[in-house]
Amino acid sequence: MVGTKGAETSLRLAESMLELIQRHGYSGTGLNAVVEHAGAPKGSLYFHFPQGKEELGERAVELAAARFGSLVTGSSTATTTATATATASAPATVGEVLGRVIDELAGMLEGSDFQLGCPVSVVTLEMGAESERLRGACADAFESWIAPVSELLVAHGRPRTVARALATAVVSMVEGAVIVSRAQRSTDPLRCAGQAIDVLLAAQGGEASE
Repeated sequence: MVGTKGAETSLRLAESMLELIQRHGYSGTGLNAVVEHAGAPKGSLYFHFPQGKEELGERAVELAAARFGSLVTGSSTATTTATATATASAPATVGEVLGRVIDELAGMLEGSDFQLGCPVSVVTLEMGAESERLRGACADAFESWIAPVSELLVAHGRPRTVARALATAVVSMVEGAVIVSRAQRSTDPLRCAGQAIDVLLAAQGGEASE
């Protein structure tokens, strides 16, 4: 059983793997660099991740899934609170929640000088055809983002099948926009995706952001 100190080391290694994947890609991230970045003892990586880079990469993808997923749930909570304060009872619209997510992602891009992107997309593009383990981890990560968006849409009156299709489209649009934003070193593609999502939601009878 891994103690508290061991758990902290394991988490530092996964966080370092995650950040280095965001900056340098999966293939461009070496295990020695991960250990150095994490400030972990030599030999600790294979103690915590005996199956090596693939296992560590899987853990990093899971960590990214949880963190990016919290943008949706966190934005939903924050927006609902702010809206309720302003209007006493009106719930946050789907567009408002997704707008906050896009704001957070735009801030991440600008704050890192467009060095940080979505590690799940990076691993999918690099390793999706090479590693079934990593492909599966990435598929699970995307699903963990699609599902809460879908439930948010259902909560705002969409039929479940329609909500699922819209949620898949929204996540796909945002993921692609992050990639294009990094290439162009501009958040304009991400903002355009937000505007397109508003149009899509309005066309489907939903509430766009103001």
